Amino acid sequence: MLRKTVEIATPGTRLSVAHRQLVIERPDQPRATLPIEDLGVVVVDDARATYTQAVFIELLAAGATVMVTGRDHLPVGMMLPLDAHHVQTERHRAQVDAGRPLKKRLWQALVRAKIALQGDVLRTFGGEDGGLGCMARRVRSGDPDNLEAQAAQRYWPRLFGPDFRRDRTAEGINALLNYGYAVVRAATARAVVASGLIPSLGVFHKNRGNPFCLADDLLEPYRPFVDWRVRLLCDESGTEVPSLDHRPNRAALLSLFNETVVVEGRRLPFLLAIQTGAVSLCRALVGEGKTLALPEGLPIGIASDEDKEAD
Repeated sequence: MLRKTVEIATPGTRLSVAHRQLVIERPDQPRATLPIEDLGVVVVDDARATYTQAVFIELLAAGATVMVTGRDHLPVGMMLPLDAHHVQTERHRAQVDAGRPLKKRLWQALVRAKIALQGDVLRTFGGEDGGLGCMARRVRSGDPDNLEAQAAQRYWPRLFGPDFRRDRTAEGINALLNYGYAVVRAATARAVVASGLIPSLGVFHKNRGNPFCLADDLLEPYRPFVDWRVRLLCDESGTEVPSLDHRPNRAALLSLFNETVVVEGRRLPFLLAIQTGAVSLCRALVGEGKTLALPEGLPIGIASDEDKEAD
């Protein structure tokens, strides 16, 4: 079933649950309800929001992710369900036992897909891929040549101009990128947990302070989708740098979940594509498959079934 992504951003919103419905009460607006089982990611971007305990219990029991943002609109935390798959313990053992050669091959596939998609982004806006298509094909097992970093050096100045520097603490374009990555990361973490895997045990990312290393591995091929959407926002705004404080910009980033992408020759809604990738990663780690189901190009259109809403 296709799950919805919902943003709660009206100041003073109260969330509760009644009859398996998420109840949304906003000042001076009609009360709204959404079926709990339809929700995949709930983004709460309201410092004055209040909740009943049942909101977290019901959402997590239904397999949804709750993401809370700070006053700068960037995520400060998220809640994931713990009991997400009927063979979770078995898959955890297989994931722990997965050998280094397998992990290196998986990272190779993820980096290849990421660089190829970065090339697609550049070709969309500039007519050529900056040599990234060729570079993607040269990625070896484990990416020992660090072609991922070499690709980034070519990619960012071509996409946002020679003066652009990727900075996780900066405003403007960087803030939009951070927000987009964080939202997609939440969906990726949810997909990893739903597949019965340990999100903190990555195939490449190993930061001991990071509880979502595996989600960050799987996130890499989806980062170019965020870049693509941010560049579209920049083009639409003309000479003015788009701001994360402008709610329509955040809504535009969330609308990525409405897009359709091609995975293994099939057209899939964005969220389902992420879930399919997580399932393929799980199969590879437990020895039931050898290839990853990853996106094969930029979005081809809006999904027929809307899977994102904003209050």
